[in-house]
Amino acid sequence: MDTDEHMSRLRWTGLGFVFLWFLIGGIAHFAATDLEMSIVPPYVPQPRAVVLVTGVLELLGAVGIVIPATRRLAGAGLLFLTLAVTPANVYMLQNAPSYHVPYWALVVRLPLQLGLLALIAWSTGALSFLRRRTLGR
Repeated sequence: MDTDEHMSRLRWTGLGFVFLWFLIGGIAHFAATDLEMSIVPPYVPQPRAVVLVTGVLELLGAVGIVIPATRRLAGAGLLFLTLAVTPANVYMLQNAPSYHVPYWALVVRLPLQLGLLALIAWSTGALSFLRRRTLGR
């Protein structure tokens, strides 16, 4: 197997992971709305609406990265969405005893989120899309 074919397989594997991550996560927003609402920081208004809208965006992003014509745009959207929900992960860490999740898992989750961002960017080609949009290339 040559290097290009190997990279292609790795990229497809990464894309599959990102797809499943956001498909399952998006479904969770509707299947476990109350649980998802519990990690929305109190300063965010209308947590139910936020959870439902972000669930829709996760599902649209998952579908969007499967379609070659929308993959880069959807990847860029998932990058921004992942950054936007980071305060919920920090809030959950700050209030760990309320969630019955091991503290260490919540600590590890934050650097793993950086890995997820990198995987989204790499597997979808989102960075090249953003560079062209912002730099006009």
